[in-house]
Amino acid sequence: MKIIGLTGGIGSGKTTIAKMFEALHIPVYYADIEAKKLMNTSVLIKSKLITLFGKKAFVEDKINRSFIADVVFKDKEKLQKLNEIVHPEVDKNFNDWVRRQDSFYVIQENAIIFESKNQNNFDEIITVIAPELDKIKRVIKRDNVSEKMVRERMNNQLEDTYKIERSKYTIDNTDIKESSKEVSRIHLELSKK
Repeated sequence: MKIIGLTGGIGSGKTTIAKMFEALHIPVYYADIEAKKLMNTSVLIKSKLITLFGKKAFVEDKINRSFIADVVFKDKEKLQKLNEIVHPEVDKNFNDWVRRQDSFYVIQENAIIFESKNQNNFDEIITVIAPELDKIKRVIKRDNVSEKMVRERMNNQLEDTYKIERSKYTIDNTDIKESSKEVSRIHLELSKK
């Protein structure tokens, strides 16, 4: 079974592309969703997050995402420490999930494959791109945040060109019909291998 990474900058439309693969009956693991679940359920992670961020990290025993996001997107060192706490646990969770799948290939949708230096854990990587202004508009609409906040998040991610150069496939997610055609083409290619 091939392990495929699906990545791209914030607002590029990774989830939209991932859903297209799911429609083709390909199992998709959403790293960000699973990380959030683990932050709310793992006693070990909770303890480490409280040590790193203080008691404001949790509100009513649930992760205070807006507080943590506000801190880490302004402090790269805290962002790195957050990733060092959460990502090893996500990797274990993903490996357990992979063992339960039965498919030609599976996909891990993960915004920070390259930023977390995990690219070698995948057989192939697909990078999703979109024009910067489109990405900003999408995130403002989706998360109800300011353009300034979106740009702060973008500044913590690597440039698309870096990811494209290190990926087997690139999907320009500007036109949904063209994106769908590209997903079908990649799916056929991956299913043959």
